[in-house]
Amino acid sequence: MSLEIKIKGGTIVDGSGKESYRGDIGIKDGTIVALGKVDESADQTIDAEGAIVTPGFVDLHTHYDGQISWDQELMPSVNHGTTTVVMGSCGVGFAPAKKEDRSRLIDLMEGVEDIPGAALAEGINWQWETFPEYMDALDRMPHTIDFAAQIPHDALRVYTMGERALEQKPATEEDIQKMQAFVREAMEAGAAGLTTGRSDVHRSASGNWTPASEATMEELVGLASAFKGMNYGVLQAVSDFDMERTHDDFDK
Repeated sequence: MSLEIKIKGGTIVDGSGKESYRGDIGIKDGTIVALGKVDESADQTIDAEGAIVTPGFVDLHTHYDGQISWDQELMPSVNHGTTTVVMGSCGVGFAPAKKEDRSRLIDLMEGVEDIPGAALAEGINWQWETFPEYMDALDRMPHTIDFAAQIPHDALRVYTMGERALEQKPATEEDIQKMQAFVREAMEAGAAGLTTGRSDVHRSASGNWTPASEATMEELVGLASAFKGMNYGVLQAVSDFDMERTHDDFDK
């Protein structure tokens, strides 16, 4: 058997929990076909002496939602052995997004995650409005590593409620029903789940609370109920209650 790639003499940590060991790795047709002592020849041999060889890392909490539209490598994660990233964390992101709300979402991401707004404004290509269109746009772009995208509650709220979301107004029953429909639409288009955040340290670059920071129990339960019957998807919530506010109406 002739191999495409042989990684020779590295310390293998295979992710199973067993002890590391020194050995070789044989790869053919993009698949690992041999581990241990590999004698077969290969088109390319990589000397891994003194290096640790592991499966790719999965980064479950990232904010590449904008960068992914201009950087196929997703640096610096790719430089550290990451082969899959999960985006849309903390309720912030860039889909769904109406044209008039783009700068607001950039201001939010800059404040919450300290990503320079100028870089986001210059780099994001905005080939989408809805979340399914976002997924389609990403599918058209080249990517070095894998990704999973989650629906950010803040972007969803602004898309549905406009100025009322920015003013932290409570969602009406009609608002919740619309957001439920958008969540299901996004999940059916390939979203991994929904994220929300009520952290007192999360503010926009302009100093405002995040749009979903005052979301009621009814709203959050309503969004979660959009998953009913789907049998897949995750819910991510970030909460730091009562750190700075004099009141918090959320039922703990």
